[in-house]
Amino acid sequence: MLDIKFLRKNPDVVKQNIRNKFQNEKLAMVDEVIALDKKSRKIKQEVEILRAAKNKISKKIGKLIECGKKEEVEKIKKNITASGNRIENLTLRERKIEAEIRQRMIFIPQIIDSSVPIGKDDSENVEIQKYGDPIVPDFEIPHHTDIMKSFNGIDLDSARRVAGNGFYYLMGDISRLHSAVISYARDFIIDRGFIYCVPPFMIRSDVVTGVMSFSEIKSMMYKIEGEDLYLIGTSEHSMIGKFIDQIIREDQLPLNFTSYSPCFRKEKGAHGIEEKGVYRMHQFEKQEMIVICRPEESMQWYERVLYHTVDLFRSLNISLRTLECCSGDLSDLKVKSCDVDAWSPRQKRYFEVGSCSNMGDAQARRLRIRVQGKKGKYLAHTLNNTVLASPRMLIAFLENNLCADGTVIIPKVLQPYIGGKEKLIPKK
Repeated sequence: MLDIKFLRKNPDVVKQNIRNKFQNEKLAMVDEVIALDKKSRKIKQEVEILRAAKNKISKKIGKLIECGKKEEVEKIKKNITASGNRIENLTLRERKIEAEIRQRMIFIPQIIDSSVPIGKDDSENVEIQKYGDPIVPDFEIPHHTDIMKSFNGIDLDSARRVAGNGFYYLMGDISRLHSAVISYARDFIIDRGFIYCVPPFMIRSDVVTGVMSFSEIKSMMYKIEGEDLYLIGTSEHSMIGKFIDQIIREDQLPLNFTSYSPCFRKEKGAHGIEEKGVYRMHQFEKQEMIVICRPEESMQWYERVLYHTVDLFRSLNISLRTLECCSGDLSDLKVKSCDVDAWSPRQKRYFEVGSCSNMGDAQARRLRIRVQGKKGKYLAHTLNNTVLASPRMLIAFLENNLCADGTVIIPKVLQPYIGGKEKLIPKK
């Protein structure tokens, strides 16, 4: 959510930003906010004048009583009562207008960074860099579910009977590999100076609206019926929510966390749930990076956390690329974002395995996360980045480490997390 003062002074900048995101239907909101803001400020001014006058008149009552001027006292009391009623009515109107302003402001997108390419949707995202040589083996690579089945490692049919589409049973070596890559990712990022945290897996609605845009809430979040609780779609939600209404000392920044959680998503929309595989599911597990920092440092942290993920994937023999998200592909709270795509030898193309986002002060403004600095209080900047999400990571790992005989090579860095095994041997 933007600062109302910024919008008031820079309406043309805000409107151009809306056009850059191809959300022209929101242009009228800017003028509506400006008109409502004028009404609100006019009411505030009148209330201040009435209160000052009321206080001034109130001070006279004592002296008039001492002088025995009862009639004049009663007259003043009636004026004070009328003035109080007027103040109360104006205050109610002001609150109503402020609520209308917020209803609009919450839909007006964050100002994107000047480096973000302008484009309508993800088809216009821009490749930044490739890392590693994509593997093109001289044998056919099966679908990832077929690889998992060769290890007796997946049961989608039972999961459908138990929970429906979008869920899975992982078993044996595949479930062990799933746990191993998450544990490895956890320790990898801890060694980079991040504090490990396991957060709540449910959050209240005031946190949900603080960390997400409304379009994301509708398409992603599962609501707990009868309670003010939602299942998290990523641990970023509860980790940023940890600091709601908090004032952080400037000398405590940056705050760097890596958090583990199961994640739950509706996955409604164009992509939908993948029927055959485990690429897009209702349930998965993820290791995340979260940074809370000073505004002037957020872009440096954006680059830093992104390349932690690059280093992690390269250590597991997976080639990848980074892809700059264009303006139309950014959610309303994001200033800048980048997808991390892993190479699929089977499909001979890259596919998304994570993302890195700079949220600017959008989440901090909504959740009232402030920093106490030498010159006063200001809003923090927040960032999030996927370290690793599984089972999506399993697809990339299995395809890139598969041998012609069906075995899967375990890189040395991962062997301690999977009982010292150097390779996985299929059961059939």
